[in-house]
Amino acid sequence: MTDSTIEPWLREILRCPACRTALRDETGDGPELVCANPDCGLAYRVDRGIPVLLVDEARKPA
Repeated sequence: MTDSTIEPWLREILRCPACRTALRDETGDGPELVCANPDCGLAYRVDRGIPVLLVDEARKPA
């Protein structure tokens, strides 16, 4: 596993903790998971392959 890779089984079950929508992979300041809901759109960082799904630490959409 590389620094930004999330295990496939985990990737399938992850959801946005704010709205419970699926997350998509993107790269901002580093690897991140972004909520697919356009009304939410929070971006969660991935640290060493571990998603940090804390709403208080999520990057807000621009």
